[in-house]
Amino acid sequence: MNKHRKSASLSKAFQVPQEILDALSPKSRRGIENLGIHQPGEIDIPSSAVLAAVLVLLYEKSDELRVLLTTRSKLLRAHPGETALPGGKVDKDDASLVFTAFREANEEVGLPRRSPSIYTVSVLRPFLSNKKVVVRPVIALLSDLTLLDKLHANEAEVAHIFDHPLEAMLDPAIALKEPLVEKGSSDWPYEEEIHNTDDRRLAFLGDATYRMHRFRSTASPVKGLTAEILMTVAEVAYARPPTFERYAPEQMTDFTAVLRALEQAEQGDQRHASGTSTPIGVATNVSHGAS
Repeated sequence: MNKHRKSASLSKAFQVPQEILDALSPKSRRGIENLGIHQPGEIDIPSSAVLAAVLVLLYEKSDELRVLLTTRSKLLRAHPGETALPGGKVDKDDASLVFTAFREANEEVGLPRRSPSIYTVSVLRPFLSNKKVVVRPVIALLSDLTLLDKLHANEAEVAHIFDHPLEAMLDPAIALKEPLVEKGSSDWPYEEEIHNTDDRRLAFLGDATYRMHRFRSTASPVKGLTAEILMTVAEVAYARPPTFERYAPEQMTDFTAVLRALEQAEQGDQRHASGTSTPIGVATNVSHGAS
């Protein structure tokens, strides 16, 4: 039995009409084109992995690409009050990752599952959440901004709907023109003006090093997995690295290495539970050019 499933390059299956691209500013058009042609390559994902999909909905305002975000309800057990991309776990009846992302966005913010004004652009490489869920970002472009006025938060899941400049995930100073939350408030209690980081060890990955990023916004801070996904989306779209040091020393940037570290950590936990103590060696890939 095959214990892995291939995560294939899916970008070739989608195409944004030329007239929609031509309506964008040159910079935004290049960004969408870069995302459309990006090939994440094939990755072996364990068949036992829990899969999820999130929707990265992009649209242009004032000649810049912005991304739709939500603040999770404080009533939720998982990550209450945190910034998130619409999305959730793949159901067994879901036809595809794209279907999952749009189904969840419909449930959370009322985005139509199908619309002549929404175009799927690509599906990017997987990310691993701290709950050990394999998350795939589905990139889509919205051409009719009037749809944004019709969005409504599902109060059981979403407390607030907002957006953020995509390029600010590479250059945080871009967000200084936004009506940001008050510095020193519960939404931004950090000393830094716009961007905060700290390096930590992830126990579920065998104490692998990880740099947590937090970006000040008009609502809850963009941080953690959401920030990781959007930094990658922005790197692909704008074809450049961030203005800051994204990764901690020896942080894994290759998803295959991350899965290997997870497997080793879980094997170590099993040995420890059975009374056998074995050191865990975490493979690292410090090629920061990986996306």
